[in-house]
Amino acid sequence: MKVLLHICCAPCSVACIEKLRSDNIDILGYWYNPNIHPYTEYKARRDTLVEYSKKINLDVIYNDYYGLRSFCSNVIKTIDNRCGYCYYCRLDDVAKKAKELGLEYFSTTLLISPYQNHELLIKTGNEIAKKYGVNFYYDDFRPLFREGQSKARELGLYMQKYCGCIFSEEERYSKQIEKDKLKFNEKEYSSN
Repeated sequence: MKVLLHICCAPCSVACIEKLRSDNIDILGYWYNPNIHPYTEYKARRDTLVEYSKKINLDVIYNDYYGLRSFCSNVIKTIDNRCGYCYYCRLDDVAKKAKELGLEYFSTTLLISPYQNHELLIKTGNEIAKKYGVNFYYDDFRPLFREGQSKARELGLYMQKYCGCIFSEEERYSKQIEKDKLKFNEKEYSSN
């Protein structure tokens, strides 16, 4: 069996790839992440995967589309449901590529993260599988998350601090933003 594996980032891929390989599943990696912003973050994650994939002999197809404008325009009206769009656009692209390549299966490293909406990922993957006539390969990689992150640190991989979209970065700083706002409002400012 061969799976086209969507890779959101190198650190999340470590344990997923090890698990799939230990299950004798052939993997072809696939990079498509138009949700990651700003560009410096996108580039750091992509370039880390390029180097890591060489070290572990993993072939990866790179759909190198930095999609700030299209991502934001598609989620702006439903920011609170942005993850649904994010999962859909990425899984749709990987499933379409799997179909083009004649592969029967596609999956995603997003399934390892305890921070993702696991049930929505599964539902989205299965819906898209029907659309393209390919199979969504499901494995609950979440129990391997901490181990994978530890190995990624040991390997010196770039470790991101937020999911990827600019809105998740804002959430990362939400407590700090509130503290700073209180401090700012407590001070007197004058233009004199």
